[in-house]
Formats: sequence, structure tokens, C-alpha cells
Amino acid sequence: MAMARNCILLLAGALLFSCSYKNEEELYPVVEGCDTLSVSYNQRILPILQDNCLGCHSGASPSGDVNLDSYANVWPYIQNGSLLNAIRYNNLASPMPPSGKMNNCNIDLIAAWINQGASEN
Repeated sequence: MAMARNCILLLAGALLFSCSYKNEEELYPVVEGCDTLSVSYNQRILPILQDNCLGCHSGASPSGDVNLDSYANVWPYIQNGSLLNAIRYNNLASPMPPSGKMNNCNIDLIAAWINQGASEN
């Protein structure tokens, strides 16, 4: 009987000490510097497009006939929703960039800019 009780205590102790508690901040850290309150096309969105899109979607023969090298060229893809659908990889448009999804901050910045009216500022 004592041996069974010791085994149960040993097992309970092992289970207790093998469990760990992680708080939400440790599991899902907040990305610093992703301020989406007031997003500027020229300062925040254009650099994202330059880094992730313009390698293929600019120039005389842009990939898929999608040219994103100016605000005027980006505007139709904002209006029809294809820009946001493509970068969100939500199967409503071809996922872009094809090399891999942008980081969440870039996606959030573009979405915030669109939700704020997508002004050319």
C-alpha cells in the first residue's frame, strides 16, 4: 500500500514539474514598431512595395501585367481588393509575393492604410 502511494506521489510530482506555464506575451510577442494608427503611402507603403513587389511588378513588362510602380497603378488593385487578398494569401487572388508571405506587420500596415482611405500621402 505504501509503495502504491509513493508511486502515485512520484507520478503526480513528475506531472506537476513537467508542466510549464507560458504567458501570452512569451508565446505571442508583440512586434515593436508596427504602428498602424496613421499610415503614409510614401513613408510606409511604398517601401514595402519596393521590397516585396516591384522586382516583378514594374517596368515595361511587369509580371501578370500588374504594374505597381506608382500610386496611380496601385489604386485599381486597392479598389478591387486584389492587393490585400494577394498579400493575405486568402485564395481570393494569386498569393504574393510567391516567394513567401510578407511579415504580419507589413500586411497590417497595408490593410490599415487601405482602411484609412489609401490616400497618396
